[in-house]
Amino acid sequence: MKLWGGRFEKGVNSLVNDFNSSIRTDSRMYKEDILGSLAHVKMLGRQNIISNEDSIKIAEGLETILKRLENGVIKINEASEDIHSFIEETLTYYIGEEGKKLHTGRSRNDQVTLDTKLYLKKYLIDIANDIISLQETLYKKAKENIYTIMPGYTHMQKAQPITFAHHLLAYCEMFKRDLSRLLDCYKRLDEMPLGSGALATSTYNIDRLSVANDLGFASITLNSLDSVSDRDYAIESLSNLSMIMMHLSRFSEEIIIWATNEFNFIELSDEYSTGSSIMPQKKNPDVAELVRGKTGRVYGDLITLLTVMKGLPLAYNKDMQEDKEALFDALDTVTISLRTFNGMLDTLKINKETMKKGASMGFTNATDVADYLVKNNVPFRTAHEIVGEIVLYCIKENIAIDDLSLDKLKEFSLVFKEDIYEAISLTTCVEERKVLGGPSSSSVKIQLDLLLKSIESTKEALQCLK
Repeated sequence: MKLWGGRFEKGVNSLVNDFNSSIRTDSRMYKEDILGSLAHVKMLGRQNIISNEDSIKIAEGLETILKRLENGVIKINEASEDIHSFIEETLTYYIGEEGKKLHTGRSRNDQVTLDTKLYLKKYLIDIANDIISLQETLYKKAKENIYTIMPGYTHMQKAQPITFAHHLLAYCEMFKRDLSRLLDCYKRLDEMPLGSGALATSTYNIDRLSVANDLGFASITLNSLDSVSDRDYAIESLSNLSMIMMHLSRFSEEIIIWATNEFNFIELSDEYSTGSSIMPQKKNPDVAELVRGKTGRVYGDLITLLTVMKGLPLAYNKDMQEDKEALFDALDTVTISLRTFNGMLDTLKINKETMKKGASMGFTNATDVADYLVKNNVPFRTAHEIVGEIVLYCIKENIAIDDLSLDKLKEFSLVFKEDIYEAISLTTCVEERKVLGGPSSSSVKIQLDLLLKSIESTKEALQCLK
């Protein structure tokens, strides 16, 4: 049974019927569809739009269907046009003609938007909690590696010594912003569209505010045309999901590099690695590579919906049915990526000595040599040139700056004294960078404290949304 058809003399072509159907995608919203329908039909009864008896009978029927779907007694019929049709068809089968009264005062247009928003609200909270779990893993790893020195890079060239904790906390800042964006997106998403009808509301005395309250929405949408034609909430969600994947992808790239034999900064757990069918020695970082690859997939989901919406006039158009496949794919992809990445990160082994050795190469303390000269009244530009000459000499001799004798250093500048060696040791280079936000242990400990407070406050904010 279709929810329409009285105006048609011929049945729909079977190919068109299959092309038009969305149930294989939107069936996952069966719970949201039933919850929305329950709130709607109870309101219809309260407002005397249908009888109280019919309202109760329909509500009981919907609750029975929900239980039987969840325990597997009822299977969703993929021959139905969409999940909304299936639920109403099943309801009418169970309780009789009264089931046909459920759709009074609403349209599939506002019903679809309601279901999607309800589904997305729950999913965004789940993803936010997954990000928090990842932050907690990063917090633990960073706290264990406050004094683990490693090289920092610019242009993929060794630049200055930092700590592994400092590096990990950089990603925590990215994920903080991701959480902030998700919470902001949730606020704009939290408007209840039901009651907008097909595009022009209803002649019935419906109570939209009571439905919004029953379903846990903060407010209602204020323009019926916009309500049924808006997909900004889905596009904004996809944009945020794309940024989460971008951050995971950047992190994955570094893990892939660190796990190479050339770097050997980390070793991945066997549980989060794979082997080769032909090369027995291989231990491949497939989790990180897949996260990196799946990032393009989520970008594609965003571009899909942006393209769908770019030329649509008001109000609803069938093109908009394409929103859910892209949205659901991105939600699923980000969820499994976050959870798998977190497990990989939690179980990896850090080769601290290799990291420190890497920091001792590539003249990562060259800036500190220049700073030493500046602190002894040498103009910075002059100091920069002197150290450049020292580095050039060391490259030719294949030695580090630390290997130069004091007499040799004095050939470049008489300012150098015995304390230069302490001033440019890796530990000093890191610990003297006490500026808030820097890699020194004192600064990193502050960052860790602030991260912990951020995690707790975000948890509290998410708890309030449930």
